[in-house]
Amino acid sequence: MAEHDQVQGMALLRDLLNEAVSGQGRIAMVTGPIATGKSRLLDGLTEHAFDHGALPLTATGSRTERDLPLGVLSQLVHNTPMPEEHRATTLSLLQEGARAQLTGETLGHMDVQIVDALCTVLLELSERCPLLIVVDDAHHADRGSQLCLSYLARRVKYAKVMLVFGGAGRDSRRPFPLHADLLRLPHCRQVTLAHLSPGEVAERVAERAGRETADLHAARCHELSGGNRLLVDALADDFRETGAPDERYGEAVLTCLHGADPDLLRVARALAVLGEPGPAARLLGESEADTAQAVRTLTRAGLLAESGFRHDAARSAVLAAIDSADRAGLHRRAAELTYHDGAAVAVVAGHLLLAGHAGEPWNVSVLEEAAGHALRDGRVEPAIEYLKLAWQGCADERWRARIATKLVRAKWRINPSTPAGQLAELTEALHKGHLGGGDAVVLAKALLWHGHVADAKDVLDHLGDLDELDREGMTELTVARAWFRGASPSFLSHLPEPNARENACAAHSLTASRRIESANMLVKALREGPNTGTAATAERVLGGSQLDEMSMDTVESALLTLTYVGRADRAAPWCDAFIDEAVRRRAPSRQARLSAIRAEIGLRRGDLAAAAHDARRALEIIPPASWGVAVGAPLGTLLWAGAAMSRHDACLPHATQPVPEAMLETRFGLLYLYGKARFTLMAGQAEQALRDLRLCGELTARWGLDGPEFLPWRVDAAECLVRLGDLDEARRLAEEELHRCHGRSKRVHGMAMRVLAATGEARHRVNLLRRSADLLQAGGDRYELARALFDLVEAYHASGEYRRGGMLARRAKALAQECHADGLSQALSPGDHDGEAPGVQPILSDAERRVAALAADGYSNRDISAKLHITVSTVEQHLTRVYRKLSVSRRADLPARLVGERL
Repeated sequence: MAEHDQVQGMALLRDLLNEAVSGQGRIAMVTGPIATGKSRLLDGLTEHAFDHGALPLTATGSRTERDLPLGVLSQLVHNTPMPEEHRATTLSLLQEGARAQLTGETLGHMDVQIVDALCTVLLELSERCPLLIVVDDAHHADRGSQLCLSYLARRVKYAKVMLVFGGAGRDSRRPFPLHADLLRLPHCRQVTLAHLSPGEVAERVAERAGRETADLHAARCHELSGGNRLLVDALADDFRETGAPDERYGEAVLTCLHGADPDLLRVARALAVLGEPGPAARLLGESEADTAQAVRTLTRAGLLAESGFRHDAARSAVLAAIDSADRAGLHRRAAELTYHDGAAVAVVAGHLLLAGHAGEPWNVSVLEEAAGHALRDGRVEPAIEYLKLAWQGCADERWRARIATKLVRAKWRINPSTPAGQLAELTEALHKGHLGGGDAVVLAKALLWHGHVADAKDVLDHLGDLDELDREGMTELTVARAWFRGASPSFLSHLPEPNARENACAAHSLTASRRIESANMLVKALREGPNTGTAATAERVLGGSQLDEMSMDTVESALLTLTYVGRADRAAPWCDAFIDEAVRRRAPSRQARLSAIRAEIGLRRGDLAAAAHDARRALEIIPPASWGVAVGAPLGTLLWAGAAMSRHDACLPHATQPVPEAMLETRFGLLYLYGKARFTLMAGQAEQALRDLRLCGELTARWGLDGPEFLPWRVDAAECLVRLGDLDEARRLAEEELHRCHGRSKRVHGMAMRVLAATGEARHRVNLLRRSADLLQAGGDRYELARALFDLVEAYHASGEYRRGGMLARRAKALAQECHADGLSQALSPGDHDGEAPGVQPILSDAERRVAALAADGYSNRDISAKLHITVSTVEQHLTRVYRKLSVSRRADLPARLVGERL
């Protein structure tokens, strides 16, 4: 037990002091690992010197003064009380001895006469008063002082002198003559101290930081300190304040190292750089034996365990204390050693990164390979750092362009706006002929994303001028052709014509085949709509995909395919799983893109709140300015959901958000136009909404993406025309949509029938709306179903079937509330589903009072429709019931008190 050793050690030292005072000279050597309490024991003995009738003389060796001749002996002499003439003589001897050592006259040893004269001074003093001479950290004492003290030790056996030396003993890697010489003397005793046991650590932590901290962390303190008192105290403070090893622990580690042999500090630094004991000797240029001895010493000191530092806080503290230039040099040598030893590329690349230098070709190769491994493992940030250093150190322009392309792809995973600085360099490399075909495709897509349409088309045009594409280039070209067909068809004319060799190259790559298959089936979904075979193919592709380096477009296309073939219910769990994977891989760009798709999925299922949340989340992860042309997807979805929830004020900033002009050359622009049209229609701007919808229809027709499930713009345009009073054109568009989607999309079929009901005679509305509700129920869109049920309630009331209308109204209201369709919930007030005839309940419902108040205030039916976000037909039905309840026949007869009563 370490504390027991302290007690026994003090008892032994005091007994030896008593013997020395009685004229039997004694010597004690106190040794032990770093921070075992050696200094504490020596200080305690010194305090008791006067109790034994002895005069204490003390000195302390120092690593910084070990080359100061006779430095330790000078401390002893300066602390010795003696007559002035003796002091002058003694100081003169010290100066002479020091001068002889500095001039090299003694060749490593001292003049015996000087040594004898200095020792005689102390022996003569002991005849007048017993002396306790204590030298702490004697292993740091200069060689001259050690020689003098060794000389003195051999002459005190019958003098009233006790010599006590504290030192590292066998843990010292430098020659320590005193230790070996003195232990051979018969009047010398050794006191060996050890570190604290687990139980003693627990008691020490309890005394310093409290019993609760000790109960929780004492075992961990012993594990991280090996019982080293200095480390235990630091850990107790850290655990009490932060619950984990922290700054105090790191500072204590450094204190131990700086108080030890300099060679131990060098080995500790090497281990901190390498992270393991392996090639530390070669890193330092020392022998394996010496390094192994240093490692054992550091382990006994409680600083190391078998696998290296006991905690990363210790390693980090040692690294931080190394001069930055020295640290970089160590990491550079470590990179060379680990590379030649065949270490993993991540280990070698880590050293290169910390060295901040990659001037050799093998450096660039290692960094590029390490980046590839990191990207496959989802560690995007380290991959970017590897590629940046490789790009900086690469001298070959073609190779540098390839690295720059990989850097663009990697940065894209974090934020699509960050690689914009590389695009100009890549464009220049393309024109110099240093950029491969596959990399050129990546450049074109990046330029399009950032809205540089002309530059993107120029890059694609340049592909046709290349002499011959390699296998990778031809594969990427085939994939790009399929991708552009569904994302930006206007770019297809700028791609070189396909050939048999190109298709063969793509067919030989499983990844490329899957990317092409996924892009083509998305195009099919955009053009044709629901198809059982297409949905099955999409799920098969998703089942074999992960979010690795090349598969994001594959996953995105397959998810959208499921959504646009009317299987949003099947797409939702797949999308959630890939979002979780993106979070695990720390790929925020992919997380944002998937969140935008999840918003679309939620919208088509009628889950308005979730759709708005996911769209906002996408725009938070990647700010709108960084989305480029793709901002149309989350922005359009957010406006679409906001319109359905009647959140005009909340969504108005998004409606006025500046968007890239180039967005209208992409599929994302179509989504934006459609969402914006639904928002402006909700705001009462039917004419503006109609213009956006007609432009949307023109572009979908031009690009061949006019499938029924993608964007049913005709249905919404027909609704605008109903608001504007052009029922004939509204009927034509609704019937055209019915003809296009019949038997393919129940959801769009039901939406079209709902609007068609508003264009025809009242007697046909109930049947049309019942069929609409049945189709929408099967189609899975709860919001559109709620709208159809709302219109059906109004149709029942208009035909006098109040009880049916009342029963259905409760279902419609519950569904509207479930969807967070606030406008529908408020329009369908409790008075609308009481199920009574008009003569029984003369009191107006909230919805009727709102319409009546506006009518009494002079608003036309169309104005009321726009202001309350309901159809003109609904306004007419409300007014009909109001007239009956109030027994009036026209709006001029409405009571003036209604004005100002709008709820």
